[in-house]
Amino acid sequence: MALHKKRRKRQLSGTARVEDIALVWELISEPHKHPDYGYIGARISVNVADAARRELIVEFPFPTDKNGDYLPVTPRQTFTQGEIDNAIRLAIEDGWDPGSRGKAYHFKVPD
Repeated sequence: MALHKKRRKRQLSGTARVEDIALVWELISEPHKHPDYGYIGARISVNVADAARRELIVEFPFPTDKNGDYLPVTPRQTFTQGEIDNAIRLAIEDGWDPGSRGKAYHFKVPD
């Protein structure tokens, strides 16, 4: 029986400053296909840097080819600081309040 090495989870994190709020983010999952929910893109967790407040979970679109079809093998997505800042701004416009408390706010970035 052949043993396969398990692919290590990437440790990817960083900081952002949106609307004069210092934020920290961390990759929580790579793109994958879920049996019940379908194709799920890479997700990051965003929190206020110096306080325990309401968490934001940002889901990026699942990678597709130039025809718009989902890729059969999910590559590791890369993020630019601009993409992350823009996703956080969109989440704030959508209703996430970084200063509030409560359950995590889930935001799916539009394609």
